[in-house]
Amino acid sequence: MLPGLDGLRFSHWQAARREDGIVVLALDRQDAAVNALSQDVLIELGDIVERLAIDPPKGVVFRSAKPSGFIAGADLKEFQEFDRKGTVDDAIRRGQAVFQKVAELPCPTVAAIHGFCMGGGTELALACDYRVASNHGSTRIGLPETKLGIFPGWGGSARLPRLVGAPAAMDMMLTGRTLSASAARGIGLVDKLAEPAVLEDAAAALALKGLQRPFGQRFKGWASNTWPARKVLAPQMAKQVARKAKKDQYPAPYALISTWERAGGKGIQARLDAERRAVVKLAGTATARNLIRIFFLTERLKGLGGKDHGIRHVHVVGAGVMGGDIAAWSAYKGFEVTLQDREQRFIDGALERAQALFAKKVRDEAKRPAVAARLKGDLAGDGVAAADLVIEAIIENPEAKRALYETLEPRLKPDALLTTNTSSIPLDELREHIDRPAQFAGLHYFNPVASMPLVEIVQHDRLDPATVQRLAAFCKALDKFPVPVAGTPGFLVNRVLFPYMLEAATAYAEGIPGVVIDKAAVRFGMPMGPIELIDTVGLDVAQGVGAELSPFLGLQLPAALATVEPGKRGKKDGQGIYAWKDGRAVKPEAPQGYAAPSDLEDRLILPLLNEAVACLHDGVVADADLLDAGVIFGTGFAPFRGGPIQHIRAAGADALVEKLKTLQARHGDRFAPRPGWDNPLLRQPPE
Repeated sequence: MLPGLDGLRFSHWQAARREDGIVVLALDRQDAAVNALSQDVLIELGDIVERLAIDPPKGVVFRSAKPSGFIAGADLKEFQEFDRKGTVDDAIRRGQAVFQKVAELPCPTVAAIHGFCMGGGTELALACDYRVASNHGSTRIGLPETKLGIFPGWGGSARLPRLVGAPAAMDMMLTGRTLSASAARGIGLVDKLAEPAVLEDAAAALALKGLQRPFGQRFKGWASNTWPARKVLAPQMAKQVARKAKKDQYPAPYALISTWERAGGKGIQARLDAERRAVVKLAGTATARNLIRIFFLTERLKGLGGKDHGIRHVHVVGAGVMGGDIAAWSAYKGFEVTLQDREQRFIDGALERAQALFAKKVRDEAKRPAVAARLKGDLAGDGVAAADLVIEAIIENPEAKRALYETLEPRLKPDALLTTNTSSIPLDELREHIDRPAQFAGLHYFNPVASMPLVEIVQHDRLDPATVQRLAAFCKALDKFPVPVAGTPGFLVNRVLFPYMLEAATAYAEGIPGVVIDKAAVRFGMPMGPIELIDTVGLDVAQGVGAELSPFLGLQLPAALATVEPGKRGKKDGQGIYAWKDGRAVKPEAPQGYAAPSDLEDRLILPLLNEAVACLHDGVVADADLLDAGVIFGTGFAPFRGGPIQHIRAAGADALVEKLKTLQARHGDRFAPRPGWDNPLLRQPPE
């Protein structure tokens, strides 16, 4: 046992004294794959630091004993429990107090960072005198708390602006963006970079020798936090945030700016107190609770697929927008990909788009040729025989798809998987005449492939569960969230989204301006309005999905979707319901003095909620959580509301049914409550 630590028994921290006199405290949280800061971990650290303060060593290095990374942040499950018990204030106080003890240690302290360093891990590093980071590409440092509806509460928001200057610090916290080790070094968050093998030695050497930060960084840390600077910068920051998030929907960024503006020039304890009060208040909001719930939903989706997908070579048939982009993304993520179409010009266009993706995503120019080489045009379809996974992405026509499968399946390897990117056709219609239906499934991506995080794994009654597991693992390797869904028309996302888009098109046909319709949806929290969305996905695509879903849902296509003029399919043609310029919709202003109908928001949103209830009732997904996750990540449904089912619970299922009945009486039977509103799950308190 080390001097000063006699009598202490550690469950999570390992303490060792090096020959150079530096004490190394390594975190290895008991019974956990990754390090997260629970209250037990913090209490133990507090006891250790108190003892070290009595008889200080030459220096202290904090590191992780786990190969996966430094510290992933606070234990969010424990945080949820504190929220339920009303003890968040106690938890915030404890974390701040422990890290302040670290900051006040009468010896140099250094954080040795490798792998992920997030949230509370970064806050511990900020409490140290210095930070050394592994220059390995896996190192990422961040304070992502605003994505959870709060902001750094264990001293991060109090310390970072003083260290790197307010503009860089606030940008990092407001966006939740993570930084590479070199980027963190560039803003002054990290003092030195080191090879992984000598990380601890480099940290110990820094503790012994110290470091004088450049005058420019020290001046920036002081000047950007003065009263005049805060008064100038805070409104500018709030204005930038307002472009992306509304204060009543996402209060955390605004609270962070306000707290810094009021207290950023005070002493450390006053800054910590202001931080704590603001974070405790935010933690009790519905937004924070919903965003934390969504975090756990993402963890569940990641866990659906293991690592063993057995897929190396992907063959994509169809080089249109979806097929070409699926092929490019697969190549970017490390798979060998061959891309087939009936004409070389379609393949060439897809390869050009792929080069643009690689130029954007692969910042190291020297690595781009290797990425590009993984994607090959394949007019003759020779790649089918070598493929582990074939993805069909041709036109939405059942006969054409079945004819293609007849030519593909005889050439497949015995263990190869055949999938379709159909967006709405029931798989029971497609699996007929397939010799190996157990290895046939839907793999439904969303447009644009590079930015939409969801992939629906579409099932049918003769599908082998092992195929679903392999496809889920493949999605995980693509950094996509897989959601298994039933193979009924529209699956989950399009089935829920279509009534919403259809009602928007109906309202537009009635003469309600598109810009008014879009504003109503955005005001609710949707990422873009439904009229703009129709143009973005393409009126031709919307028409195809509508033709498949309308009979199933008993709905009628309005004129805007019933006939689509050539060259006016939306964004891709530069003209649809709106004109498009430089990738942006040109929206005509509403007539002066125009007042939107009072029930417009209900007309748009309630059909979506109505169909979500029907999907849950019909077993399209396994449970309500998967439904909420699928609709959030597949449509962008207002994350701060927690998903359709969570929103129904918060708004009151009975009240929403009454609203549907009112709309039914006013506008027609398309608003009739769908089966499933009597589900007790809808009347539980919001999670």
